[in-house]
Amino acid sequence: MTEHAKARHVLIIEDEILVAFEVEALLAEMGFTSFDIADSAADALTLAIANPPDLITADYRIVGGTGVEAVEAIQRRLGRIPVVYVTGNADQLQGRFTPIVDKPISARILAEACARAATP
Repeated sequence: MTEHAKARHVLIIEDEILVAFEVEALLAEMGFTSFDIADSAADALTLAIANPPDLITADYRIVGGTGVEAVEAIQRRLGRIPVVYVTGNADQLQGRFTPIVDKPISARILAEACARAATP
């Protein structure tokens, strides 16, 4: 088990279910043990309040808004939670947020991004 896998529960904010399942499978291989998947900011906030995540992965474009809006709403409510943006729209996030994993997803890059996100 890798060092960053001390975090156990992940909230995956992604509106493409196959991509969400891919992220879940890759994170499970890294030692994460439970997952919630949300396709909208409202669902993400509801799930995060019900089961606060140790890590969030978020796409930029989601149903009815952006992953950035979802993350900001969650963090206003729950405080700082490590975030990795997993997106095909990295250009929208460059310079504002890190770490970013571009789609298609590389397991190695995702693992490195999770490690960076978990570092205070």
